[in-house]
Amino acid sequence: MIPAPFDYIAPSTVAEAVSALEEAGEDAKVLAGGQSLLPVLRMRMADPGVVVDLGGVTALRGVREEGGSLVIGSMTTHHDVMRDPLVHHHAKLLAQTARTVADPQVRHRGTFGGALVHADPAGDLAAPTLALDAEMVLAGPSGARVVRASEFFVDYFTTALDPAEVLVEVRFPMFTGWSAHYEKFNRVAQAWSVVGVAAAVRVEAGAIAEARVGLTNMGSTPVRALAVEQALLGRPATPEAIRHAARHATEGTSPVSDAGADIDYREHLAQVLTGRAVTAAAGV
Repeated sequence: MIPAPFDYIAPSTVAEAVSALEEAGEDAKVLAGGQSLLPVLRMRMADPGVVVDLGGVTALRGVREEGGSLVIGSMTTHHDVMRDPLVHHHAKLLAQTARTVADPQVRHRGTFGGALVHADPAGDLAAPTLALDAEMVLAGPSGARVVRASEFFVDYFTTALDPAEVLVEVRFPMFTGWSAHYEKFNRVAQAWSVVGVAAAVRVEAGAIAEARVGLTNMGSTPVRALAVEQALLGRPATPEAIRHAARHATEGTSPVSDAGADIDYREHLAQVLTGRAVTAAAGV
């Protein structure tokens, strides 16, 4: 199908983008990489009067170190995230996860920030973003504000972003020296995750000194597997200890039954994939 008519605005700065969104109000949609928005427009599941294209806002692209944080611009593509040496060095989990997103064509067009703002529970990048304690920097008519990842994801396809705000960048603490792995189950190649698990660990003297675990598609938002993290803390980095900790993966989750899987199967997958992800991350 052909999208319904809309006005197209292509700002070159964040300020211009915010101004356009403020003027258009809730009748506007933001175009980042377009991998989610364009299909919705073509099917006329969305009918905005205005589309604001961030493709020309070069300040939103790139990866850098700043103030002890790893900073990823919202318009940085999945391909660039997975290939960037700073990401590999300081947040390997993000590079691991970005590599699993869809297919090469989508990874070259889709953007890191666009995927987070879309907030699809089956999207892969939100879980590691939550697990790594990221902060979102938002720009709006009243200026900039910072929202923690734990408060950014609100519900299905819903975030804390206001209609006239733009996600500028995502800031991560440095996880230098940590190992990581993203494990997901999908029924066909390039499909959305039925369940996914993002795991990052720091092993010291044969024991797990620290761990971060995030779950994909185990609720209306990504879930931090805090019970798993606690069960891993100080335990030997062995398959047996990891399997025992992985039994806690369903705590605090609220999976649903749908065409992809029923609740029981998702809970089973969460435990199995958590064990696999942590085992791979720990290198055992």
